[in-house]
Amino acid sequence: MTAPTLGHVHLKVADLDRSIAFYRDVVGLQVTQRYGRGAAFLSGDGYHHHLGLNVWESRGAEPGPKGHPGLYHTAFLYPDRAALGAAVKRAKAAGVALTGAADHGVSEAVYLDDPDGNGVELYRDRAPGDWPRDADGELEMVNDWLDVEALLAEAED
Repeated sequence: MTAPTLGHVHLKVADLDRSIAFYRDVVGLQVTQRYGRGAAFLSGDGYHHHLGLNVWESRGAEPGPKGHPGLYHTAFLYPDRAALGAAVKRAKAAGVALTGAADHGVSEAVYLDDPDGNGVELYRDRAPGDWPRDADGELEMVNDWLDVEALLAEAED
């Protein structure tokens, strides 16, 4: 059996224009289509959409409570450390607070929330040959400190 890959994530948001601005200007996605005043579709590479946003059931709503079941975060993969640094730089310039950062051994990740309180991970993968493994060759991910200032220093312009 062939395993599926993730095609897209679709989020309910309170303010469509505010969310488009965040995912376009901070994360770096492009709007591929607006569906009236109720929805928009965005992509990172010309695909029809990796992210859908809508206000059909949530226009003007407050963020949901933390600690309840639901989406933990969406993760956006950047091609290299410079591109990740540039995305983090855009987030900081937009006044978006970082909620965390970690070196996972296999990847480097920075965490923040979108305007509706949905968790967002911005990350880059290391080459598979550099992934940490235990003595038996099994993947051994970690949750170590990430030097965000060093990451920002390598940001592409």
